[in-house]
Amino acid sequence: MSLHIPIMTNEVLGVLDPRDGGTYVDGTFGRGGHSRAILAAAKTRVFAIDRDPEAIVIGSEMGDRLQIIEGRFGDMRLLLAGLGIERIDGVLLDLGVSSPQLDDAARGFSFQGDGPLDMRMGGDGPTAAELVNSADEQELADIIYNFGEERRARRVAHAIVEARAEKPFTRTSELARVIRRVVRASKDGLDPATRTFMGLRIHVNDELEELRRGLAAAEQLLAPGGRLAVISFHSLEDRIAKTFLHQRADKSAGVSRHLPEAPSEAPSFRLIKRGAIKPAAAEARSNPRARSARLRAAIRTDAPAWAEAA
Repeated sequence: MSLHIPIMTNEVLGVLDPRDGGTYVDGTFGRGGHSRAILAAAKTRVFAIDRDPEAIVIGSEMGDRLQIIEGRFGDMRLLLAGLGIERIDGVLLDLGVSSPQLDDAARGFSFQGDGPLDMRMGGDGPTAAELVNSADEQELADIIYNFGEERRARRVAHAIVEARAEKPFTRTSELARVIRRVVRASKDGLDPATRTFMGLRIHVNDELEELRRGLAAAEQLLAPGGRLAVISFHSLEDRIAKTFLHQRADKSAGVSRHLPEAPSEAPSFRLIKRGAIKPAAAEARSNPRARSARLRAAIRTDAPAWAEAA
């Protein structure tokens, strides 16, 4: 098993402030680093959610104060209701793919090794191979541009469609090789395949919509004074978390003057810090994955949860 170092553990504990007798949700259990830290900080109960079957096995070995639930964190309200839990004191969402998933070539997330072109965090739904072999060129370009923020998305999509006409993609190395032919390496050393792989992974796992659902579920579940912490690793995730929290803490924050007036609900959150919390310099130096991490956190007020958009 790969060593998994949880990101920004001290900062997460600082904003969640675990208390004896509290009930907390780790919505992205991974390999359990943050759950262990919460359990060690106070005599808490933690419900940990993950769609990865490997994570479920690890969580089942961590003691009776942790209950591991297989599923998506966007469904946390329904999952917890099935266990008789209606109110919680804290929620953590550590977004993106975990280091062990990236390091396991068989999961198909990484372009650095060769493995089946899968990219699914769980075992359900279409694989990345099915996507790149069936989507039309325009759809592929949109996915790669919108989710991967790859400026050469059209060129990449065209190269994929040309290559699959000769032989369908089945391996990560095949896809990475095609991308590297049409995208030059950046000056900062970023692999040319990075953004395309990220875009495909986000689409395959519906990660951005999952985040929106998870934030809304957390708002509904958190008791007054409960705390929400969200760790993101790229601008798309961070923008969603920022907009959600700023709108609910201050109706005018982050709302374009070109959009209709914001709903008149009372603020359902109070920001712990208006901007994002960044990792300490020492952690950023020692753990490359931490360098892009951003933590946003807020405290639930006693106002009702906002009505969901139609």
